[in-house]
Order: sequence, then C-alpha cells, then structure tokens
Amino acid sequence: MIKFLVIFFIFFLIQSSAFSELRSLKNNKVNVRLGPGKNYPIKFIYEIKYLPVVIIDRHYNWRKIKDYENDNGWVHISQLSKTRTTITQKKNEVIFSSPSIYSKPKAKLEIYQVLIINKCNKMWCAVKNSKVNGWIKKQHLWGIKEHEIIKK
Repeated sequence: MIKFLVIFFIFFLIQSSAFSELRSLKNNKVNVRLGPGKNYPIKFIYEIKYLPVVIIDRHYNWRKIKDYENDNGWVHISQLSKTRTTITQKKNEVIFSSPSIYSKPKAKLEIYQVLIINKCNKMWCAVKNSKVNGWIKKQHLWGIKEHEIIKK
C-alpha cells in the first residue's frame, strides 16, 4: 500500500510540474480562444511579443495559458516560445549595471514592462529589452520563481 502511495505521489508531482511550465508569446499578435481548437471563438488577442505566460492545461497541440493578470485561454503551441521572459510588477523598478544596489543605476522601468531573462541568481536577474539591459531584483518580477536559478 505504501509503495502504491509513493508511486502515485511521484506521478502527481511530475504531472503538476508539467502544467506549470513558463513560456512566452512568440508573436506580436496571438489569438486566445475559449477552447482548444480553431473552431472555438477568440476570447481576446494578445499584442505583446514575449509576454510571459504559465501553461495550466494541455489538449493535443493546444495549451491553456494564464498571464500575470490571471487572464486565461487556449493558444496553439506554435504561438509559444521557450524564451524565458518576465514582467515588472512595480512602478519605477530600477535596472542596475551589476547585481548590487550599490552599482550604477541604468534605468527606471514602468510597471508591466516585458523583459527577456539572460540569467538569474538567488536574488537578481540579468535582463534586457530593446532599450536597456542590466540587473534587476527578482522580488517584483512575474514569470520567475522566487528561488529559481537560470544559467546561460
């Protein structure tokens, strides 16, 4: 009985981690549908390339995604990218030249700015967008787990 419970628990962990994958939108225009197929009506349209999303369900080549505002719907897998991105959740978040608050500030970002992640340590991420690159504190970013480390 205990062996069965352990196997069930491991299977459950594998399944639940598969549904919490972080992805980003591949194109500037992505249709989000009410269900998994082109025959379902369009619920809304994203117009932000690289917007980070979480996969919360799967159906063949379709993925149900959720964004930073908890909006959700279905998109075809061809519209998703493995490029790791994040979005700022605080106004005036500062990008620094190195991972320290004592380094030179490079820019202040508005809220909801999409950034491509290059790498992350425990507290900081190296990020970039079309205007700036540098280091930003993880604590006010959506699309990256608190203790996640990304190496490139």
